Amino acid sequence: MSGILFAKMKMFLRKPWLFVIMSAVCVMFAFFTSNGGVDKIQIPYSVAGESAKTDQVIKELSQEEAFLFHEVTQEELTELVSEGKRDGGIILKESEFNIITSSRTGTTSLLQQAVGKAYGSIAYREALKVSADSKGIYAEEVDSWYSEAESSPVFSIDQSSFKGSDTFIYDPKLQSLFGFSLFFVIYTIAYNVATILFEKREGVWDRMILSPIRKWEMYAGNLVYSFILGYIQLLLIFFVFRYITDVEFYGGFTTVLLLLIPYVFSIVALSMLITGLVKKVQHFNAVIPIVAVSMAMIGGAYWPLEIVTSNILLGMSKVVPITYGMEALKGATINGWGANN
Repeated sequence: MSGILFAKMKMFLRKPWLFVIMSAVCVMFAFFTSNGGVDKIQIPYSVAGESAKTDQVIKELSQEEAFLFHEVTQEELTELVSEGKRDGGIILKESEFNIITSSRTGTTSLLQQAVGKAYGSIAYREALKVSADSKGIYAEEVDSWYSEAESSPVFSIDQSSFKGSDTFIYDPKLQSLFGFSLFFVIYTIAYNVATILFEKREGVWDRMILSPIRKWEMYAGNLVYSFILGYIQLLLIFFVFRYITDVEFYGGFTTVLLLLIPYVFSIVALSMLITGLVKKVQHFNAVIPIVAVSMAMIGGAYWPLEIVTSNILLGMSKVVPITYGMEALKGATINGWGANN
């Protein structure tokens, strides 16, 4: 078996392009379908006049988690909003602001609160400086106190939330990452397992049977090789999203890597089963795309199963490996399941 593994690895080093292409395509699909890692609402703003106060407002707005502000001219702002390319825009002035919208939506209220909060924070600082100045305290000293209070608050607030049993948490970044990773690794594993059919057709297995190696070792060597390749691909993809992009794994990254092991084994076993049912490489190449896409659609790789209402489709999903892979990965991350789950 070790000889087969060694030979397979040498062949992989000579032709690694399938592995590289599948990994790259998976990363691109997961990245772009999750909006490129950007989930903030883009809001254009324009500055009417110039003052130090508007610069402070812009600095405050840049810290907002829900919005991504970018500066444009007033004409461009009006055009973006009127054409529906942006939900709204703001015109910043020294002591007030104007919100430009084509219709009042929930975004309008949130935007008004965010900008009003920025102006209020600056006004509060100025009031502190005026009060301190009347007592002979320099403004720079007040700024240092304020910064220190922000970085080292006197007390902290812990937040917790609850949800009903019929609700689910949706993270578009993790949905895309998990779904496309589990989907594309099927092709990587399956086409490596398909070499069994090619070797049988070329008579390689007939010659190997005459050697001291046993038949189960030949199958085991191909199984282990396909597992290693599939698991390495998933590791590379997940490490890219963990350390290069801003995908949040909610503290379950290590658990996710462990949960990938049984999924990869199940796909290897399924691919082995298909090679036993079909007799030609052409048949295998025709069956795999149908099986992979069907499992991805039924198993919730493209969209969450929680939004599916058909009992027939939900029943079919119970026999698909991707269903349990997605459920386990989401449970280890956004659902916060422990080891007992």
